Parts: sequence; C-alpha cells; structure tokens
Amino acid sequence: MEMIKEGQHIARQEGAQDMATLAHAGEYLTFRLGGEEYGIDILRVQEIRSYEPPTRIANAPAYLKGVVNLRGVIVPIVDLRVRLGCETAEYNTFTVVIVLNVKGRVVGAVVDSVSDVMELPAEAIRPAPAMATTGLDSACLTGIASVGERMLILMDIEALMSSPDMGLINAAS
Repeated sequence: MEMIKEGQHIARQEGAQDMATLAHAGEYLTFRLGGEEYGIDILRVQEIRSYEPPTRIANAPAYLKGVVNLRGVIVPIVDLRVRLGCETAEYNTFTVVIVLNVKGRVVGAVVDSVSDVMELPAEAIRPAPAMATTGLDSACLTGIASVGERMLILMDIEALMSSPDMGLINAAS
C-alpha cells in the first residue's frame, strides 16, 4: 500500500508542476477587455499602436476586422473583444492594437485599453480554473494573478492566435 500512496503523491506533484508551468513568473502586458483585465507575456508584444480602421476582408469572421499595412507587412487585425464575447466593442481614443509576434507571424489584437507592464512573481499566479463554458479555449487560459485588489486573467496569446479555429497561423509554422 505504501508504494501506491507514494506513486499517487508523485503523480499529484507532477500535475501541480505542469499547471505551474502554464503561467510563469515574469513580465506581463496588462490590458482591458470590457470590465476584465488580462495579461499576456511581454515577450510576444512587438509594439502598441493606436487603432485605425483596417481594410475589410470579404466573408471574414466577425472577430477578424481586416488587415493593415505595417511598414510593408500585411497584418491581420483580430478584435479580441469580439473573439472572446465581450458585450460591447466600442472604438474610442483608448482603443489600441497590440502588435504581436506569434510563431514568426505578425498579428494585431484590438483591446479596449492597455494598462501597464507588470512583473509577476510565481507566488502571485494561481492555476486557471477548469471551465467548459467560456468563450476562451481553456488551453489559452494559463492562470489567474492577484495583485493587490486586481485580478488578472493570464492568457497564452500564442495558443489563442495560432489555434486552428482562428485560421491565422498554418499548422506547419
């Protein structure tokens, strides 16, 4: 019996380590979508730009707003507010595009506003709860961080943007 308990304990520890590696300590760019605050790994961010209406693409999904020419590179623009099911997606002076480098491809993400860059220690990050009914694939949700009174939803923006249903990044990339 002692062997089984020991093996179970090791399996639980390994599972906890897997969950802990999803969201890691480091710097995160924080931004708002509706009433919620999100964080993404700062290393995925190329730049932040003010929102400019993109050139629409016929028959594109509602979340794909179109494309812009960014210094000679054609960049698809995804409205994360629409993609993640926010109630409203108003464009105002605070609306920005976070330009991301995802698996070698440049992609823009429209958000309500950018807050700041935060250094998050490992002890501030908790595993994301398992939820089957969210607009966000659970593989894209890496953790929840508590910073004072603020709760940050940590996303794996690379997993979200390269998911097959987005159609932005080839599987071979």
